[in-house]
Amino acid sequence: MNQNIKSIRPFIGAENFEISRNFYKDLGFEETILEANLSLFKKQDIAFYLQNAYVKDWIENTMLFIEVENVNDFWKNLLTLNLTEKYDGIKLIPIRTMDWGKECFVHDPSGILWHFGEFFNK
Repeated sequence: MNQNIKSIRPFIGAENFEISRNFYKDLGFEETILEANLSLFKKQDIAFYLQNAYVKDWIENTMLFIEVENVNDFWKNLLTLNLTEKYDGIKLIPIRTMDWGKECFVHDPSGILWHFGEFFNK
């Protein structure tokens, strides 16, 4: 196929749609409401759809990876947001270093696991 791929936008669910909407806005994503139960969240060239749908097995097995320029700076900024005080169920897992790079983790209010990482060499 001779098409240039421009983006990928996964659909994720939320146990409590309003709480998840606020959480992602606190993370710095801009929300565009598409329908009453569906929003697009975007930051720079990264985007995903948040839907008011919750299937426990699906949500608890969803993981997303976002590459960041500097995971140390990202982690420091993440801590200033006080997410664990604002939202029940949020988990922040500090930076781990592996042979490929470094990453930290965030469990959102529904249980989705976000990896924020930096590669050593591309």
